[in-house]
Amino acid sequence: MPTDLQAWNTLRQHHDVVRETPMQQWFAEAGAAQRVDAFSLEASGLYLDYSKNRITGETLALLMKLAEEAGVPARRDAMFAGEHINATEDRAALHVALRALPDAPFKVDGASVMPAIHDVLRRMREFAGRVRSGVWTGSTGQGITDIVNVGIGGSDLGPRMVCRALAHLADPRGPRVHFVSNVDGTELAETLQRLDPARTLVIVCSKTFTTLETMANACSMRDWFLRHGVPENQLARHFVAVSTNRDAVVEFGIDPNNMFEFWDWIGGRFSLWSSVGLSIALA
Repeated sequence: MPTDLQAWNTLRQHHDVVRETPMQQWFAEAGAAQRVDAFSLEASGLYLDYSKNRITGETLALLMKLAEEAGVPARRDAMFAGEHINATEDRAALHVALRALPDAPFKVDGASVMPAIHDVLRRMREFAGRVRSGVWTGSTGQGITDIVNVGIGGSDLGPRMVCRALAHLADPRGPRVHFVSNVDGTELAETLQRLDPARTLVIVCSKTFTTLETMANACSMRDWFLRHGVPENQLARHFVAVSTNRDAVVEFGIDPNNMFEFWDWIGGRFSLWSSVGLSIALA
């Protein structure tokens, strides 16, 4: 346990000192500008100023020492190497590959994962362009104005968070994106009241395509289209899938060419960088 390590005990002793030190003293000793410069980071347009926290150069050094004693560098390297660090499911946890350039050396079980990742990302980009430009149409030939992402857990929370957090950056000419995860029917009913079936596209997001809540809502959406006059043989114009289960996708009635794959080495909490983030690309 980390709490049994010598570095942890040293940090506790250090804490007893810094917790009694007035913040103004650190700024006075170092100079305000110098302290802010020493305890701030900037990358990709994001700026983090943590100078007003109880932290010193010694604190950072002790935290790094704790990480070393706890074996964090070795665990990090194992993750980047595609080792099965997900001990519960005996799988790799390689979500970092989803954010890497095509020539990155990420492998799982000896095979590079980069070609498959970037093929799916390319297909997502092309599909989003077709929908947003009006090339992809519903059964009546009208363009899509609303996207409904049907999923639960990692197939809902990440994309929902990004779409809400960055809503002010979305192109107002693009489709509106809605999220449905609750199986009690209220969320779905409230969403459908605002939609035109002829101009709605549904993303059914489920790795196995057997998730109870997701498939119940997907079936309700399919019934909604049929009740509003969408011919059964045209339903595929209103559904796409994010899944790994091709047979179940086809059985549901979705064209397998409109299925966007992801992999078992992507955990739900990190999946928004994969095809699970299709709704983000469409927003």
